[in-house]
Amino acid sequence: MKGSLQDQLLKAGLADKGSAKQARAEKRKRQKQKKKAAPELSEAQLAAEKAAEEKRNKDKALNQAQQEEREKKALVAQIKQLIEVNRQSFNRGDVVLNFTDDNVVKRMYVTDAIHTLVVDARLAVVKYGADYALVPVPIADKIAERDSSFVVFRADDRPENEAKSEDDDWYAEYDIPDDLMW
Repeated sequence: MKGSLQDQLLKAGLADKGSAKQARAEKRKRQKQKKKAAPELSEAQLAAEKAAEEKRNKDKALNQAQQEEREKKALVAQIKQLIEVNRQSFNRGDVVLNFTDDNVVKRMYVTDAIHTLVVDARLAVVKYGADYALVPVPIADKIAERDSSFVVFRADDRPENEAKSEDDDWYAEYDIPDDLMW
C-alpha cells in the first residue's frame, strides 16, 4: 500500500475528492497560522529587547541634549555677530554712564553725546564677553529676542521712566514760572 492515507481512502471509495480538497486547504491554513504566530520569546530575548529599547531611549535623550547645546551655541554666535556688526565706537570721555549688571553698579566713561543717546533710549548697553558694548536699541531688541541676559541696560526699560511719566501727567495742569529764583 503505497501513497498517502488520503489517496488510499479515495481509491477505496471511503472519501470523495471535495472532502480531500477541503482537508488539504484546512491543513495549509493551519500551517500558515503557525508561521504567522510570533514565536514565544525566552527570558534572555526579552531582556535583550528591553536593553535595546532602553539604549534607544538613552541615545535619543542624549541626541536631543546635544542638539539643544548646538542650538544654544548657534544663538550665542548670532548674538556676538549682531554685537560685532552693530557695535557703536565711542571715545572714552569725561561723562560717567552708570548701569547695573547683576545688582552690581558698573561704570562706563563716554562722551556727552553718547551719554545723551543712551539716556534718550537710542543706544543700549549689552554684554560683549567680559566687557560691555553700545548698540542701537532695535539691535538690542533683536538680541533680547534671542537671549535677554545679554542686554544689560536700556533707558526705556527703567521703572523710573514710568513713574516720571505718571508724575508728569499729574502736574501737567500747573504752569511752572520761568522767573523762579532760588
